[in-house]
Amino acid sequence: MADQGQHVHDLTPEDVSKGVAEGRYLLVDVRELNEVAVEAYPSGVVVPLSTFDPQGIPDPRGRQVVFACRSGKRSVTASVAAQAAGLAYDKHLAGGMLAWKAAGLPTKAGR
Repeated sequence: MADQGQHVHDLTPEDVSKGVAEGRYLLVDVRELNEVAVEAYPSGVVVPLSTFDPQGIPDPRGRQVVFACRSGKRSVTASVAAQAAGLAYDKHLAGGMLAWKAAGLPTKAGR
């Protein structure tokens, strides 16, 4: 799934939702702004993959960073890129927004 010895760990929508609610995870949405405008994760921080800069991710303040996108492909790309930049961000939401909604978790209207 990842290259150059980097590993990306899959998390379920339930894991991510619970971790965010408990203050353990910072959800970083790497979808594009036009996608986020339609539907957004309730507490995600948007850092679009098209202009992705790992240094643009806010300080997680002790939380673990979890990347998310629409289906789980771009979030893996973002995690590998962050690891290549020396950041230990090795988690992503497997299945992305599609899995999040399939699990019945809430979304919000975009911004």
